[in-house]
Amino acid sequence: MTKSAEIYACVHATEFPAQALLRLRPELRDQACVVMEGEPPLQQVCSLTKKARHLGLMRGMTQVEVDTFSGVTALRRSHSQEANARAVLLECAGGFSPRVEDRSEDGAFLCAIDIAGTRGLFGPPEKLAQSLVARVRAFGVTACIAVSGNFHAAVVVAKAPLPLSARVIPTGEESTALASLPITVLDLNEKQAETFSLWGIRTLGMLAALPEKELVARMGQAGKQLRQRSRGEMPHLFQPVEPVFSLAERMELDSPVEVLDALLFVVNMMLDQVIRRAAARVLALASVTITLTLEGGATHSRSVRPALPTNDRQLWLKLLHLDLEAHPSPAAILAVALDAEPGSTSKVQLGLFSPQLPEPSHLDVTLARIRAIVGDENVGCAVLTDTHQPDGFRLDPFNLEPFSISPPQLSDIRSTPVRPAIRRLRPAEASFVTLQDERPKAFFFRERRYAVERAFGPWLTGGEWWTPSIWGCEQWDLVAQAHDGAMLCCCVIHDRLRNEWQIAGLYD
Repeated sequence: MTKSAEIYACVHATEFPAQALLRLRPELRDQACVVMEGEPPLQQVCSLTKKARHLGLMRGMTQVEVDTFSGVTALRRSHSQEANARAVLLECAGGFSPRVEDRSEDGAFLCAIDIAGTRGLFGPPEKLAQSLVARVRAFGVTACIAVSGNFHAAVVVAKAPLPLSARVIPTGEESTALASLPITVLDLNEKQAETFSLWGIRTLGMLAALPEKELVARMGQAGKQLRQRSRGEMPHLFQPVEPVFSLAERMELDSPVEVLDALLFVVNMMLDQVIRRAAARVLALASVTITLTLEGGATHSRSVRPALPTNDRQLWLKLLHLDLEAHPSPAAILAVALDAEPGSTSKVQLGLFSPQLPEPSHLDVTLARIRAIVGDENVGCAVLTDTHQPDGFRLDPFNLEPFSISPPQLSDIRSTPVRPAIRRLRPAEASFVTLQDERPKAFFFRERRYAVERAFGPWLTGGEWWTPSIWGCEQWDLVAQAHDGAMLCCCVIHDRLRNEWQIAGLYD
């Protein structure tokens, strides 16, 4: 048996605190922005954008120094958003290989992907690198991609200050590709950096040219490892992680928000990110829960679940708009959290001659508008409860199940028995009933007196004696005639506990 060739793709994103904040703020990506860390008045710049660096801003500047520059946006560092962005990138990397190793540092994201054996799925390494760059950019993050047969060579090239966003190192040419890189990409400690500076070693090629024995005699095994890394020869024990798949987004607002339109602008960007992640796994959003952190520490949470899972961003935005408009937050909003539940994408396959059905999204929007008028508890699908009580039902959320449409057969129509239809009276109308031998003899209905010609019943029902809502009644089906000859077929209910008679329905 032969061992398969190793090949790794490394993803490196610099200025990660700034990129994590600007991922959901696309309007600020092309502006001069700095990320401040610490408590006032000791805040310092910990990350900044390229345009801010061109203006002369640097890490470690205080808030007073930043204020001397015009047109600079200062943002507060958010570790929760960095953790969320890191989880998103690890999930993105997991879409290319199940073996992903996280080597992130403070202020930078770094992960390595074992892509051995993926040529049949994603093509050659050059094509995979380009696809990985496009996938990362779709999530609002700019990163450098390096592919190499040596793990440490891929890490070093990805961390190098090169303008290329994707670079593939051919197998066996690692030493040549690393020779021109500065020695600072090896993350030397202070003593090692001082030693190499005194020796005049500035590039990896100069370090690789040093004799191994003399280098080990002066710097020990650490010097040997640095030399191996500079030549692209150092082995590595891959330590994969298992990122948890979770469709969640978090965002801390720069200032309290009270206007719903301003909140929906933020929610729109969060929905776009969540839908992209779900679509990458061939999934759809089944439900979305939005949690608002309010001034004073309180939270306001709302959930929306349409009839069918969907990735229509405009539909989700409209449903959240209607729900938040009907249930507004009681205070100003400081942070927004969006959690989605994945579901399978479903399509209804109709026949060639089947009638076209309305779009489920139209039904969802209509139901949301009805809920805003009559309340959430008064909209849903009627489901019979486990009781014999008349009108015993409850309202469940409306859901569509996959179904098939088949035209009715003529034999089915002929074999179907004809049954009379009943028109229920809601609410039932009170009536005065005359009894003879404990059977209805005559009754009044809508100011007319009817004489009973035929009476069917009674059917006695009752239940829930163990609760305060105990009930018991008897039902009669009556055929009656008025004095002018008008016939009436009706259903009469006698409440035995209250001794009340009501006309519950009329038969056609």
